[in-house]
Amino acid sequence: MSAMPKVLLIEDDQAVRDGLRIALTYQGHTVDAVGSGEDGLARISGGDVDVVVLDLMLPGMDGFEVCRRIRASGDLPIIMLTARNDDIDVVAGLEAGADDYVAKPAQARVLEARIKAVLRRTGGQRPAGTPKPALERHGKLTIDREGLVVTKDGVPVALAPTELRLLLELSASPGRVQSRQHLLESVWDQGYLGDSRLVDACVQRLRAKIEDDPAAPVYVQTLRGFGYRFGPL
Repeated sequence: MSAMPKVLLIEDDQAVRDGLRIALTYQGHTVDAVGSGEDGLARISGGDVDVVVLDLMLPGMDGFEVCRRIRASGDLPIIMLTARNDDIDVVAGLEAGADDYVAKPAQARVLEARIKAVLRRTGGQRPAGTPKPALERHGKLTIDREGLVVTKDGVPVALAPTELRLLLELSASPGRVQSRQHLLESVWDQGYLGDSRLVDACVQRLRAKIEDDPAAPVYVQTLRGFGYRFGPL
């Protein structure tokens, strides 16, 4: 990551785009602002982007498709901008691979805090308190905490940074039930008062990658009303 984090802002409303670009630049970021998903993907393919701030309601290729394409090709952090109280968009965006979201109208200080948090937790750090052992084997999964590599049946599993941090946090204490709020604080950010749907959507994406049958999970198990725990026990 560059010393001055580079933000790619994909927002079709020029007034919003200009306002956020000025505010984020003032906060010390290098900001590249574009008005369409197609232009955003083209900028990403050129490299040198640290985080994407993505409006979901874009003309042409919408933000959901842009998010899926970014996530399919790499682990670039994504913060989506969504209409206030639009639960369907929030859930769909998280399931498409977004790491976090900010409701519109987006306040620059809130967006700046989210950017700092997502860059901290996707910078390769382990979750706080996670031990530093050698290879761990859990059924078909092997977790290398030192190298931050996960394999299943010897084949590397491509995990986005937040998915990896969630797996590291859960697998550090097999059998222990961890609440959504605890996971928000330890995986997303210390003291983070966020939305539990971030956890649920990330669990869903993680299961799709590590479980034989995501509908009958062995590794990331739900205890309804309490949270999640890591198996197999």
